Amino acid sequence: MLTRREFSKHFLAGGATLLASDALPGVQGTNAADQGVQQDCDLLIKGGRVIDPGQQLNDVMDVAVKNGKILEISKAFPESRARKVVSGKDRIVTPGLIDIHVHCFDGFGGVNPDRNCLAKGVTTVVDAGSTGYLGIGGFVQYVVKPSVTRVYGLVNIAALGLLAGGAAKKTSHDSSEGFLNSMDNPDWIYPQLTAKAAIANKPAVVGIKVRLEENVQGARDLECLKMALQAAEICRFPFMAHIDDPYSPLPDILKMMRKGDVFTHMYNNHPHGILDANGKVLMQVREARERGVFFDPAQGRPHFSFEVAEKALQQDFPPDTISTDLNTGNSHKGVFDLPTMVSKFMALGMDLYKAIELVTANPTRIFDFGVKIGALRPGYEADIAIFELQAGQFEFEDSDGTKRSGNKMLLNKGAVCRGEWYSAEMLQK
Repeated sequence: MLTRREFSKHFLAGGATLLASDALPGVQGTNAADQGVQQDCDLLIKGGRVIDPGQQLNDVMDVAVKNGKILEISKAFPESRARKVVSGKDRIVTPGLIDIHVHCFDGFGGVNPDRNCLAKGVTTVVDAGSTGYLGIGGFVQYVVKPSVTRVYGLVNIAALGLLAGGAAKKTSHDSSEGFLNSMDNPDWIYPQLTAKAAIANKPAVVGIKVRLEENVQGARDLECLKMALQAAEICRFPFMAHIDDPYSPLPDILKMMRKGDVFTHMYNNHPHGILDANGKVLMQVREARERGVFFDPAQGRPHFSFEVAEKALQQDFPPDTISTDLNTGNSHKGVFDLPTMVSKFMALGMDLYKAIELVTANPTRIFDFGVKIGALRPGYEADIAIFELQAGQFEFEDSDGTKRSGNKMLLNKGAVCRGEWYSAEMLQK
């Protein structure tokens, strides 16, 4: 009899095999090999509006793929030189989107990355600390390796991460409701073992994660942050800090963060946030950005306020990236997916080009993914997303149920990951 883990492994691997099938809908044009024509590329995306901020591109162009890499991006690549052609007419073509904050330990509160991310044009995701050192090896074996999506992980400084079910202290905005609070006692945190596990699981692991919230570790948040910093320095990784209603004032936390570290949940409306009592962005927040700390919104369930985001944007304090904190609790309500979050920021006034930059080029400034992604530059990995930019009236929701309306929505129509074409219809089945 298969164990649960073995079943998950075979299930995911089988799904990847199905996704990689050549019999995918949505591919248009002729097969040059069948006609005896010399193949110059395996796949051609023809005539889409290419938005690639990593190369300052925003124009109608063709994108050619060969051997899993970007071969060429040009104005008139002949269809006769392509084995397969996908029409990009009236579509937006971007590098595959990158979501730096998801939870995709499928079966432990996380979404299936192929079904919930790749199917929406997100070709790379970072699992933000679903497990600590005790479970990271299993995450790599049973999620990272079988997935078509490029999956990376942050090792939670808490040994269990979010894996164990059980009782926890709760507040009205507690994101850990239903989980054992494995940071209740910082004496259970082992920076050396966390760093050792992170190093052992390179290149799948790209950083350390720590949750700073009064509900999580009470008054000992700075102590936990210090241990996360210690682990990150041992393995020479950045760390991502979940900061939402911490016990300590935000300036005390920020002064411990280094260049390259990430403040996630930046637009929450709970105590010790980025705004002062008058609604102004704190001086220490701006200083942290100036010295290289990255700021990320990651809505999740309780971490995003339109009012806070609007005030920050009005004061020229946008995010450095856009992410979701996607999990099973918000994949069907509130957050949905990364293209929806991009559309949400467009509803707040951000232009499409800038929003695409925050989910393609910018994430590669934070984490070392070990491969060239985030742009459609020749020689880079062939990770590509195709979207329809729908016009209409769309309603978006923050964590408090507050609504905002927008007139544009990104809808994924297909993706290329590792050089293989996947239609949205096939991936969503």
